[in-house]
Amino acid sequence: MEVEFETADVFTDRRYAGNPLGLVYGAEALETEAMQAIARELSLPETVFVLPAEAGDADIRLRIFTPAIELPFAGHPSVGAAVMLARRLGHPRETLVLQEAAGLVTAHLTRDRSGTPVAAEIEAPLPLAIGPALDRSAIAACAALPDDAIHVNGHPPLLAGCGAPFAIAEVEDADHLAAALQDVAAMARYWPTLPLPPVGLLLHTPLGIGRRRARMFAPLAGILEDPATGAANVALAGLLLHLAGGSSLLLEVEQGIEMGRPSQLHLAARRDADGAIRVRVGGGVVAVSRGHITL
Repeated sequence: MEVEFETADVFTDRRYAGNPLGLVYGAEALETEAMQAIARELSLPETVFVLPAEAGDADIRLRIFTPAIELPFAGHPSVGAAVMLARRLGHPRETLVLQEAAGLVTAHLTRDRSGTPVAAEIEAPLPLAIGPALDRSAIAACAALPDDAIHVNGHPPLLAGCGAPFAIAEVEDADHLAAALQDVAAMARYWPTLPLPPVGLLLHTPLGIGRRRARMFAPLAGILEDPATGAANVALAGLLLHLAGGSSLLLEVEQGIEMGRPSQLHLAARRDADGAIRVRVGGGVVAVSRGHITL
């Protein structure tokens, strides 16, 4: 038995940049264990398994796996899958609704002059949720940085997410960001002590008004470093709006620079009438490869 797969690079307009994504089609016959094994075999930051929709409003259902765990929501798989599926299905509409474990995710497609989908923007399925502040020394240890590299004037290290939780910390400058290293042992000690263990650690630093550079380490989820993390940066944009006040915020984040896989994420956060903060993230998608997996 074989299943078809493709790969794509997400949050970029050229191959071999951005964040690579695997897509496995016809996954109805696969058990969870087989999906996890395939994701581990492909060894990409995330692999999505495409299934028929179960919710009436959804066009397609996705299950999202890192090489080590299943995720309820992730940004780069949602953006990448929306564009690749719209191309594959000849989807005529400008939106595609994805059913994920965290909820329904609507993708707004961008097409080139020929009508081919080339980019997408999605809104996180849940509003921003901010968790407790985190220990500065413990977070510095997780990033192999001195304590004073973790900047606390903007915000203390904390947990936040819009469907998937992340530890988020601001570092003093781009030099400290570049010097960071994932300390797997420190994370293995600290993450289980938290009320909600995060997917990973997002470090960020300002580059100017409306611009940030970020890195994301998730070794306990099977990702030593991620070139572009939609779900983590969605939480960052929501957090920055929460801190700044106001009704909306636009943010551009570059990630993957230190990995040689430059990525560009475009984010927009808004505050609803009830005070909830909702966040969108978008970027380009480029097809890379296709083939078959033997089961």
